[in-house]
Amino acid sequence: MFSFLRLATRLLLVLLLSQGLFACEDTTVEPGQNGTLEGVVLDAVNNQPVANAAITTNPATSSYTTDAQGKFAIAGVPLGKYALSIRKTDYKQETVNVQVNQNTPTEVKVILERAAGSNKRPNVPTTPTPTDRATNQPTSVTLRWRSTDPDGKTDTLRNDVILYESGSTDRRQLLSNSRDTTVVASNLKYNTTYFWQVTVRDKAGETVKGDIWSFQTRAQPDNRFLFAREENGNTDVYSSDETGANLLRLTSSPFVETAPQLSPNRDRVAYTSNATGQFQIYTMNRDGSDARQVTLIPVDGYFNQGIGYRWSPDGAQLLYSSYNKLYRINRDGTGLTLLATAPQDRHFRECDWTAQGNRIVVQTVGVSVYDAELYLFNADGSNRTLLVSNLPGRLDSPSFSVDGRRVLYTRDLDGYEDATGRQLNAHIFTQNLDGTGVVDVSAGPGGTSSTSKANGFNDIVPRYAPDGSKIIFAQVNNVNRSTPDVYNVDLDGRNRTRLFQNATLPDWK
Repeated sequence: MFSFLRLATRLLLVLLLSQGLFACEDTTVEPGQNGTLEGVVLDAVNNQPVANAAITTNPATSSYTTDAQGKFAIAGVPLGKYALSIRKTDYKQETVNVQVNQNTPTEVKVILERAAGSNKRPNVPTTPTPTDRATNQPTSVTLRWRSTDPDGKTDTLRNDVILYESGSTDRRQLLSNSRDTTVVASNLKYNTTYFWQVTVRDKAGETVKGDIWSFQTRAQPDNRFLFAREENGNTDVYSSDETGANLLRLTSSPFVETAPQLSPNRDRVAYTSNATGQFQIYTMNRDGSDARQVTLIPVDGYFNQGIGYRWSPDGAQLLYSSYNKLYRINRDGTGLTLLATAPQDRHFRECDWTAQGNRIVVQTVGVSVYDAELYLFNADGSNRTLLVSNLPGRLDSPSFSVDGRRVLYTRDLDGYEDATGRQLNAHIFTQNLDGTGVVDVSAGPGGTSSTSKANGFNDIVPRYAPDGSKIIFAQVNNVNRSTPDVYNVDLDGRNRTRLFQNATLPDWK
């Protein structure tokens, strides 16, 4: 019995040993036979190569790292199955199972995902346009820059842009939390340095402020023309050169700002505004800055809402009408002086002042705009003399020639009158101060010029050009509320030329 048990035990041990030998035959490594393992490691977000990633295998071979292209190659690898591990700082570890075969290299592509908490701040914005410290920039300039993310998530970045004016504490937020990398900075001042800075923010809330860049706007153009323009129900003052290429909007308040005039010494622009409830005279720099109120007694009266004023010949004072009074005031608002009082039941309206003989021409009107007369005064308000008496239709806009020897004005030849003050056929006339030498400019030479005023239109608010060779004026359809355009014309009515559309009350210095 005992011998039988010993025999059975020996048989069991032999069976277990044989099973162990069979299990050893299913190994992942077959010594003496080798293959090659090649691969590339890429970023899961941007598909870019991941350099310097550590590569290990199990069963172990050797440790390797990826090159600048994210590639690796392991030669002389015994054939069999391997677990390939890839590690890189700020990335999740990745494990890939591969089979290394003989003759054909085993190729593998590994995608690494960023590890939680590994977000990096955005890169500092670069490549500004205009370039830093650029000069001669327009007053409406497009700012551009480049924002990038080291995590490869550039499309999720947000940008803020702040603009500062040199010498001012004011700042303008041009862009806020925007994906855009371009923004327009408009309504800038001429000949002024501006600073701007971009702040970039990523999805995780990390921010970086860019360098402070600067640019300087170009010198202010010598715009010789001023006019008023109504757009979207709001009237503002504009300046321009003759071509319209340097158009500059000088005012932008919600009030009516109109009747611009450049001072004779070309340093300030006067205009009128109803910001206080009645039209007062203001002055400003030629770029629209530093607006200052000059008058406290309004430019007002019969049909005189803000149009009855003019600079003195030396630019030191302003002449203006207020109801039945004619005043002179210094350009800084001091020295208000009463010059004249209108005849009974009449108000002063449009006026002009010439240095030649130091004389004033003034229009007076009654309760009807069609009841108008033109008078000459000495500059101190004395020696009132009738120049043009009341005629059928409207009589408006007296102005001296450059040499002070002639006066121009407008008159409706059709003599039309109604409750609205409408004109049907207003022409520009010039004449000597003694009433002789009357010329109908709007009719053209001989009244038959092909460039004469078209039927159905009025020529209004004329003034002489600064060299005296032309007249600038507005032409408008005789239907009420029509849009006027500004023209110039030779003194004899030839060469009628449109300068500006949607413009009126022009001034040319």
